[in-house]
Amino acid sequence: MSSTPLSQPGKVWLVGAGPGDPDLLTLRAARLIMRASLIVHDGLVDPAILAMAPPSARMISVAKHRARHTMQQGEINALLVREALAGREVIRLKGGDPFIFGRGGEEAEACRAAGVPVEVVPGISAAIGAAAAAQMPLTHRNAASVVSFVAGQCKGLSDQNWAGLAGVGRTLVIYMGVATAEAIAEKLIADGLSPEMPVAVVENATRPAMRVLRASLAGLPDLVATAKVKSPAIIIIGEVCAAPELETLRALALEAQA
Repeated sequence: MSSTPLSQPGKVWLVGAGPGDPDLLTLRAARLIMRASLIVHDGLVDPAILAMAPPSARMISVAKHRARHTMQQGEINALLVREALAGREVIRLKGGDPFIFGRGGEEAEACRAAGVPVEVVPGISAAIGAAAAAQMPLTHRNAASVVSFVAGQCKGLSDQNWAGLAGVGRTLVIYMGVATAEAIAEKLIADGLSPEMPVAVVENATRPAMRVLRASLAGLPDLVATAKVKSPAIIIIGEVCAAPELETLRALALEAQA
């Protein structure tokens, strides 16, 4: 008795859409989007990037907002697996890079567990894109040789000591920190960071509406509230945020010590 062979599964591509500007897509990401038949995308993906897809492409939004998710992560994982097992090629499009606070690792694990081929296409992360657009180096020979990325909405905000992540010679980049800006400032100051440490907030990085706002660490909550900062926004903490004239200021300080 013969049996009908099972159809081969499709494939899931975890694709980084970068910080917003379509020109910052990788060539591979652009090619995949332009020939896509199914795109599962986050809310942070710029509409101009989605417009690159063929008119016939099926679009599924799984946008996540504070206190309101279109789909829970488990449902997103199941969706990707289900569509791929039906023989479809799925483009899972994420803002920034899939493996930096993008839950790409969880989605890749779900695909592998179900026997679905999965490939990752890296993207320019929100932190890298924001720093470049603001011309603010995350590392600087005279200011920082260490960079740390943390999420502003996680257990680390209350359970971990952040003192080693920010300070002299170090830059701290905080994702998803707008809603918890006051708690972040209080936490870092309590862990020993100077209230005068320079801070920058980059809102809508690389997009036409981009804003770069500066304050001291102690002034971060008032800055976010007064300027009505909204996501997507990245908070950068460290001496690299001081001013574009950082190297000149450093040189003057060294001369004064001589």
